Amino acid sequence: MGSTSEPNRLSRRDLIQRAAALGIVAVPAAGLLSGCASSGGGTKQENGTKTATNPFGVVDTAPLDVVIFNGGFGDDYAKRFEAMYRTEHPKAKVSHTATQNITGLVQPRLNAGDPPDIIDDSGNQQIKLDVLEKAGQLTDLTPLLQAPSVDDPSKKVSDILMPGTVDLGTVNGKFVTLQYVYTVFGLWYSGKLFKQHGWSEPKTWDDFISLGAEIKKAGIAPFAHQGKYPYYIDVAITDLAIKNGGTDFLTRLDKMDPTIWDEDPARNAIEAIYEIVQKDYLLPGTNGMTHIESQTAWNQYKAAFIPCGAWLENEQLKATPSDFEMTFMPMPSLSGDKMPFQAIRGGANEPYIVPRQAKNAAGGMEFMRLMLSKKGATAFAQAANSLTVVKDGVDPSVKLRPGTQSTVTALKAAGANVFNPTYVTDYSAFATDMDNASAELMANRMKPDQWLKTVKASAQKAAKGGS
Repeated sequence: MGSTSEPNRLSRRDLIQRAAALGIVAVPAAGLLSGCASSGGGTKQENGTKTATNPFGVVDTAPLDVVIFNGGFGDDYAKRFEAMYRTEHPKAKVSHTATQNITGLVQPRLNAGDPPDIIDDSGNQQIKLDVLEKAGQLTDLTPLLQAPSVDDPSKKVSDILMPGTVDLGTVNGKFVTLQYVYTVFGLWYSGKLFKQHGWSEPKTWDDFISLGAEIKKAGIAPFAHQGKYPYYIDVAITDLAIKNGGTDFLTRLDKMDPTIWDEDPARNAIEAIYEIVQKDYLLPGTNGMTHIESQTAWNQYKAAFIPCGAWLENEQLKATPSDFEMTFMPMPSLSGDKMPFQAIRGGANEPYIVPRQAKNAAGGMEFMRLMLSKKGATAFAQAANSLTVVKDGVDPSVKLRPGTQSTVTALKAAGANVFNPTYVTDYSAFATDMDNASAELMANRMKPDQWLKTVKASAQKAAKGGS
């Protein structure tokens, strides 16, 4: 999601792993349900004739009410989408509202039966999707999936989406939200810094460690991480293990098979990360830093590498020197990896919804269809410095910021080798235990053997129903 506050940052990232809402403020279900009950029969929806070019039957003169969460992605991208909609329906009045308080703005309107037509339901004040779905407040978006795509009417919208998008948008068996932003996770470095010193991107962990020694000699810390939020380093650890153990390890991780923590992929991964600690490669103080503090120090060339997702560039715009050349790379390969170096973690997030009682629900779905055009995907990449769930959606002739372009390149190189673990959503207590153990490991108060025992014990508890 697009907030600048860390609790929401983690929520957006957890959506990469199908997490519904780490740190998101929930709307009490009873309040929403009672509001729904008091809304009467709802408002009259505007419906027109459905055609090949107007698959939802949008009425040309029907107003469109758009509400956007104004967080890390800003809202300029949405104004571009709105301009596209006006071109298609010039007689329609399109209203734009940007807010950081989705609950405060939207819930009263839902309760009154007069909701917006399309909402970016994100941020710390997001209304939980399962609450909305259970209250019958969400439009079934299956017709969107079956509609012809804007760029190639011979293809359905479902045909142009990145893998996992439909699954991530499905709540209680219904496709009710478009998770629009596609995020990849790995390591980041400054292209300028590497060119200045003649360093090359390390493809293997051995090369990464060897390069770390050179970096340290140059008076720069090889590695920084967001120490106050161990989630980031957890992702690095588990990604190393998944690439080493392959799809079998990933499947068993998500099923909370505790025996994986006795096996080589887990040990290889945690020992690799601990090597950073052992060799004193950490930026001094990074274990106590927030995401912004550590990332800003990295932008100041105090550290060479930092782990993060593809939101990093937009999040750090103000702190990044113009010639920094932000560059993304996959986690380096461990010996015996079952997945190639190019394999990366990736998935959809940032939920857009159409309320069931929206006056112009057809317009809301058409707005989404335009978002899912290549023009829409390119506009988002330019304005928000992030990718979308549209396959090959960014126009190659359009110049993107260096970091965003590097994620496009990495995603193409990964091909089918993109993975997306789901354990954080399904076993949040386990994820928290891993967070705590990783914080101790990075502070050198815990060794790899104890980390593995701690995580295994948590997995055993989770497998028995301890969450």
